[in-house]
Amino acid sequence: MPKRGAKPRRRPDGTWEARVYVEEGGRRVRKSFYGRTAREAQAKATEFLAKHRMGLIPKRDPRTFGEFARAWLERKGLTRAPTSLRVYEREVGYLLPHLGPKQMQKITPQDVRSALDALARRGLSPRTLRKVLERARAIFKEAVALELVARDPTAAVKVEVPSRPPVGRALEPHEAEALLAAFDAWPTWEVGMALRLCLALGLRAGEALGLQWGDLDLEAATLTVRRAWTVMGGRGVLTEPKTSRARRTLPVPHGTLERLRARYRVLLELGYTPEELRGAWVFPGMGDDSRPLNPHTLGHALRKITKRLGLPPVRVHDLRHSYGSLLLANGAPLELVAERMGHANPNITLGIYRHLLGHERAAWVVDPEDLIRRPRAQA
Repeated sequence: MPKRGAKPRRRPDGTWEARVYVEEGGRRVRKSFYGRTAREAQAKATEFLAKHRMGLIPKRDPRTFGEFARAWLERKGLTRAPTSLRVYEREVGYLLPHLGPKQMQKITPQDVRSALDALARRGLSPRTLRKVLERARAIFKEAVALELVARDPTAAVKVEVPSRPPVGRALEPHEAEALLAAFDAWPTWEVGMALRLCLALGLRAGEALGLQWGDLDLEAATLTVRRAWTVMGGRGVLTEPKTSRARRTLPVPHGTLERLRARYRVLLELGYTPEELRGAWVFPGMGDDSRPLNPHTLGHALRKITKRLGLPPVRVHDLRHSYGSLLLANGAPLELVAERMGHANPNITLGIYRHLLGHERAAWVVDPEDLIRRPRAQA
């Protein structure tokens, strides 16, 4: 049971000290609190005793930020996709030279601020610094929950970030029409069709390249996203979908479906059996059909296509963004768009397309006078 110590005493330097005694690990331990006045020192001691009684004072723990952060990353590795984990490791890694050797319980808001300032001087962008701060905040949030630290030293630290530009550029109808024709005319079927799927079904580039023929039901006109082919460490790697919602089954538009069916018939005529095709890549690599196309291929091709057509630059991700914009512009419910895009929840969709939804909502103007004057339906 914590015990109140003696009355505050004045120190030779003019400050005041209040002492209290508590039990820690079966031992009676003295704690000292200082202030410019006796009242200030006593107030600090009283606050400590109150927190100690409620179990809010963490026990001494020698773990450093580096040790706890690495354990945190290991736990994240059990629930996050490899690509996401790699991003987490990079962002946490920026902090390790600055906070890594420090004990978790001794890190202050000033330590966090100094680490971010040092990273800014290294040239990290404000958005990267914000992500680094988010990771530090998540680590300390878990430490608070585990009662390793009493408070989160990142809570008072902020990173100012300039207003964010639009997430992507939505194609104008004439641009989408020109691109679809160019995709069909591209000399390599695999590249043209993969780009078409990004625009016609809103697939991420990695999701399109990760398709196998077994993921397509050409009779039911559906396509199921089960994996992605992405770049990691400078090479192509197969990964799981980003979230459970990213693993989804989509209806295939008629024009795209007919092109896929035609390709499938050609492969059967070349001697492949349905069993062999089930595990074959829809978009195999050039000269190596054991793996999908190089992940950078689609971007290179799209840059050439837009240049030939005289269009402003278009990223592969803009094809996916255009699909979502077209759905919303044509009245699709937000929940449906989130489902088709494979977003973890509709709030993500709302954040990306809020500007578009704002324009759509502005068009809904209801005049009460019109409702009052409208003739009632006959009974």
